[in-house]
Amino acid sequence: MARAGMLGPIVAVSAVLAATGMRARADEINDYPTSARAEYVFGCMKANGETRQTLDQCSCSVDVVASLIPYERYVTAETVLSMSQVRGNLGTQFRSSEQATSALNDLRRAQAEAEVRCF
Repeated sequence: MARAGMLGPIVAVSAVLAATGMRARADEINDYPTSARAEYVFGCMKANGETRQTLDQCSCSVDVVASLIPYERYVTAETVLSMSQVRGNLGTQFRSSEQATSALNDLRRAQAEAEVRCF
């Protein structure tokens, strides 16, 4: 009988620990700030049409991208995209760097996967 009485607190502690662990993993996966997600969705909608369906598809797309590459890598790729448009030596450095190309390829693969899943 004493064991049965202790089962309730053990289950409760286990549930709290599991929920805490799940929350930590969710925070690791969901490391994109809201403003970055909104910016992505706005750009996506501008490129694909400004309809309710496109809003849903673009929201799905950013979720897929966020699940595939960490936010830090996303920022690197976005910076490369922006800076590679600069003319001259500075832009050339961003267009020719192996590290920059790798980050950009990661983003393109994630966006291609998002295209398949969401559009």
